[in-house]
Amino acid sequence: MIRHIVMWKFREEEQQRRRQFLDGLAGLYGVIPEIRHMEIREDIAGGANFDAVLVADFDSLEALKTYKEDPRHKAVAAICKEIRTARAAVDYEL
Repeated sequence: MIRHIVMWKFREEEQQRRRQFLDGLAGLYGVIPEIRHMEIREDIAGGANFDAVLVADFDSLEALKTYKEDPRHKAVAAICKEIRTARAAVDYEL
């Protein structure tokens, strides 16, 4: 099992598109079959280094790759690329 964690910092003026991105990302769960588990959370402390986090589990690195290459994921990711100022990610084996 592979855990995929991604954190983002968004531009302040992009609140509407931020919501569009996070809702779109959450909408992939149950649609892309490779996703075994997915959580998306927003920072509640305010002023933290990152604004939101994704924690998702996949059966294998190949399943993670399939998810990343899925056109539905790419469409949502394109929104993120336009509104983020920073991104950090880590994948590890459970």
